Amino acid sequence: MAVLSEINDGDEENELDEEPGEVIESAPPQKVGEERELSNCGLKKKLIKRGTGWETPELNDQVTVHYVGTLEDGTKFDSSRDKNQPITFALGQGELAAGLDHGIITMKKGEVALFTFPDESGVSPPNSKKFEVELISWIKVVDVCRDGGIIKKIMEKGAVDERPRDPDEVLVKYRVALADGTVVAETPDEGVEFHVKDGHLFLGLPRVIMTMTKGEKAQLIVQPQYAFGEKGSEANNGVHSVPPNSVLHVNIELVSFKPVIDVTGDSKVLKKILKEGEGASTANEGANVTVSYTAKLEDGTVFEKRGIDETHPLEFITDEEQVIVGLDRAVVTMKKGERAIISIHPDYAFGDVEAKRDFAIVPPSSHVVYDVEIRDFIKEKAPWELKSNEKIELAKRKKEEGNVLFKGCKYERAAKKYDKAADYVGEDGSFGDDEEKQAKALRVSCWLNGAACCLKLNDFPGAIKLCSQVLDVEFCNVKALYRRAQAYIETGDFLLADVDIKKALELDPQNREVMVMKKKLKQLQAENDKKEAKLYENMFAHKDKDSSVPTKRLKVEKEVDDGRKNEEAVAMEMDKVADSAAPSVDGLSVDS
Repeated sequence: MAVLSEINDGDEENELDEEPGEVIESAPPQKVGEERELSNCGLKKKLIKRGTGWETPELNDQVTVHYVGTLEDGTKFDSSRDKNQPITFALGQGELAAGLDHGIITMKKGEVALFTFPDESGVSPPNSKKFEVELISWIKVVDVCRDGGIIKKIMEKGAVDERPRDPDEVLVKYRVALADGTVVAETPDEGVEFHVKDGHLFLGLPRVIMTMTKGEKAQLIVQPQYAFGEKGSEANNGVHSVPPNSVLHVNIELVSFKPVIDVTGDSKVLKKILKEGEGASTANEGANVTVSYTAKLEDGTVFEKRGIDETHPLEFITDEEQVIVGLDRAVVTMKKGERAIISIHPDYAFGDVEAKRDFAIVPPSSHVVYDVEIRDFIKEKAPWELKSNEKIELAKRKKEEGNVLFKGCKYERAAKKYDKAADYVGEDGSFGDDEEKQAKALRVSCWLNGAACCLKLNDFPGAIKLCSQVLDVEFCNVKALYRRAQAYIETGDFLLADVDIKKALELDPQNREVMVMKKKLKQLQAENDKKEAKLYENMFAHKDKDSSVPTKRLKVEKEVDDGRKNEEAVAMEMDKVADSAAPSVDGLSVDS
């Protein structure tokens, strides 16, 4: 009897070697000659020859196998070997033998195994069937939309596992035909480029592309709902007409793709990578970078060049407003040697003003495009890279930079400076006694100034957190109590605000700002108490609802309006006091 075991090469010395990447769960690798029962299907599997690699097929994949079917007594009832023709079929359909598919999905490429079915005939002697199977190869089949609407057969795997995303620009080649073989669309030899999010040719194509890897080749069967639908399509732009309800047969290759990154998170600064940079490190905020670029308007007009055509490269420090915001934000995401196209919305470019540049004028509200290469960068040193005296000096400089930004009403950037300064003088045990005093004073000052930024930015939880950090080390800091009370009032926590105000007045009874805040809080509490009393009065009143409710609503609305007016008046009074107060204890100015 000719069986597949005859092709066993006899080399069993390395039969127990684990294949790279093989995942072993509860059981050790199966030995050649060992028989095991497969769970949940009743099959027994005896390994005759180990396969290669670590991948196994899945249900729905299209496998190609050789097989020999025998009965328990050795009688052969079927064999692809005798026909010298392997068979190809889709797993999960029970095409070769019901239940055998669950055994094949445990096999690796080139593996040979003997599968024994349980005897269910009830006759004696038993009449179990055996299949000796060699898994030659398989084609991965993917149900792209999980409804059978697009079936993808992977004919050739891609080189890497990375897949394009919605904003990326892809280069693909395809040939689209109807069921009768009529070709309705075909790309030129070089392929066609487009952004995935923009769609292309037919409805389901972008969904397919996002499942592919670079270099992957596949065959698609596309049902009408993901193709041209019930109406079909008339001939246009080089695509032939498609009859209604047509199924498409597509050969497709993802040649390459260029990742597009949403730098700002609002799709207003997009970076398309043309050339990958070196390593994994990117420029950070505060880095000294050197770039070359060509800057254009959307119509292609060049308005500026650096490091191109004998012009000098541009060197600047990131996060210092030395270039337009969009370019600044994009550069800190780039690696050394990386080249990218950066598309920038007017909000991150020159805004609604006209800008005169080297080669052209940038009109108001212009979208601009930069072709940028980052030649080199020197990252700003991290705290752990500095000596203790260097940390203190750098923290002082960052704090001073923050003060300048605060006075210029650039509160978000100022907050970053204060945060960095505090990081440089963190409690890491690297400072001596005298240096620790300086470091502590700097930390407290930066936290207070950061809290002032948070108040300006309406980040009241942030202000509370920073003031609490100050009070953890200086529980008698009047400014921290004052600013935290401000934040508590804004968040409606009048009880905690009252506690901080009382504590501040105990420490400094003549502080005008705190006294004004106390007055404001008292008025707000009175208004709140009045509204709550009116609410309960309305809830428990026994008057006629139809006549009383509208009247009460008008009264409550009037009281709320009056309360808002009083609150605004008090706030204006506080602002006047803050503007005229000494900077050492006022609510919004920063430590110098």
